[in-house]
Amino acid sequence: MSLDGGDLSQMKQIRDRNINLELVDRVNNLSRKFAAKKIDLPELRQQIIQVANAPSFPMWMQVVGAAVLSATLMVLFMDDYDWIDFPGAALVGAVGFWAYCEFKKYTKVRFLSELIAAMVMGLLALGLNYLDHEMIIDNILIGALMTLVPGLALTNALRDLFMGDLLSGIVRMFEASLSALALGGGVGLVLKFVGA
Repeated sequence: MSLDGGDLSQMKQIRDRNINLELVDRVNNLSRKFAAKKIDLPELRQQIIQVANAPSFPMWMQVVGAAVLSATLMVLFMDDYDWIDFPGAALVGAVGFWAYCEFKKYTKVRFLSELIAAMVMGLLALGLNYLDHEMIIDNILIGALMTLVPGLALTNALRDLFMGDLLSGIVRMFEASLSALALGGGVGLVLKFVGA
C-alpha cells in the first residue's frame, strides 16, 4: 500500500483471503460516515476493529444457502425442471460446501480442500444415483459444484487484465484456474475410479 504524493510504502503478506461482501458493505458504510464527518478517526478505527472481529453468517445458514443455490443453478444451467434431481443437487451442494469449509480449517492449501470437497460431491452424487437410478449424476453435480466455482475470482482477474494490472490479473486468473482444476479433478477422480 502506498499513498499518492508520498514515498512511503507498506507491505504485508496476506495469508487468508476471502471474498466477504457483507464485510465490504460494513466497511463502506463506515468510510461514508467518516467522509461525512459523522465519526472521527479514532472512532473509525475502533469500529473497523469491531467489524473485523464480528461473526459472519453462521455455518448452518451458509449450508442452507449452498443447498438453495445448488438446486436453483441446476435448474438454470440444465434448463430442465427435473424435480427428482432438485433435492439431490441441494443435498450434494450443501454437504459439499460443508466439507469444503471443514477441510479448509485443517489445511492451508485452498485447492486441496476444494479437491476433497469435489470428491465428496462426486461420491454423494454416485450414491444418490445408486439409490435412485432416475437421478442424473451430471445434473446434480453441475448444480452442486457451482457453490465452489471461482466466478468472482475469474471476474476480478479479467477486470484487472482489462485495467492494465497485468501481474495481479495473471495471478488471479491462475488461482481461478487452479480452483477449477481442483474441482474438476476431484469429480473426475471419483467418476473414473468409483463410478466405473
